[in-house]
Amino acid sequence: MSNLTGRYINPLTDFGFKKLFGTEPNKDLLIDFLNQILPEKHQIKDLNYSRNEHLGQAELDRKAIFDLYCIGESGERFIVEVQKAKQNYFKDRSIYYSSFPIQEQAKKGDWDFKQDPVYTVGILDFIFDDHKNEDELLHLIELKNQRCEVFYDKLKFIYIELPKFKKTQDELDDHFEKWLYVFRHLSELQDRPQQLQDRIFQKLFDTAEIAKFSLEERVAYEESLKYYRDIKNVVDTSREDGIEEGKEKRTLEIARELKRSGVSIDVIMKSTGLSKEEIEKL
Repeated sequence: MSNLTGRYINPLTDFGFKKLFGTEPNKDLLIDFLNQILPEKHQIKDLNYSRNEHLGQAELDRKAIFDLYCIGESGERFIVEVQKAKQNYFKDRSIYYSSFPIQEQAKKGDWDFKQDPVYTVGILDFIFDDHKNEDELLHLIELKNQRCEVFYDKLKFIYIELPKFKKTQDELDDHFEKWLYVFRHLSELQDRPQQLQDRIFQKLFDTAEIAKFSLEERVAYEESLKYYRDIKNVVDTSREDGIEEGKEKRTLEIARELKRSGVSIDVIMKSTGLSKEEIEKL
């Protein structure tokens, strides 16, 4: 018995992301999205999907698995990933992954080391700790020198912090914001919004409609959705635990200061809610 209640898939699940953006018939969806964030000189007219698993040169090298890996008509390489939760050394991993499309361009025999551009695009379902107080959600990272001049323009990292996007349907200003809205809200929609009537979004809605899936696709999507929800629950629980832990720590600090100042234990108990035993241990 299916537990799917929405009309459209969640594009941040593994199944949903690859269904919408990782197949040859739907590559125009990926091209349209990427062209919103790529510079004018690297706008994509066509692309081909490459295998998304890369092995290092030596047996001991770690295996890199990308969500999507594709090559543009002019040779540009694109790694496109959805990252559902913060992880240690996320930036390190991005740099490591980008090394594979660089290495694979090596040619045997005479080669002058000329490289095609490599882009890593991360669609993040979280906010970087070092950017949490900024409104800016699109980050373009390049190699620059001490004068902030671009030193090498063929390696770029583009990250989108989705949780920062708060606009409603009526507030969408441009095509890029429409894509952000789709990533954040597609699975919640029951109808096709008036603001998303462009041909490309009509195709996206047609592709994302769960009722059109085969039984195998529905089962695969349910498994992918369960995995996504499990991750979200772990992250949300960790965040709540961290908030509670922070509150408790602050309460103990206040009690400790009050005790140092000679305030009676009875008053500290009333002020902080701590027990007599807890205060005496401070």
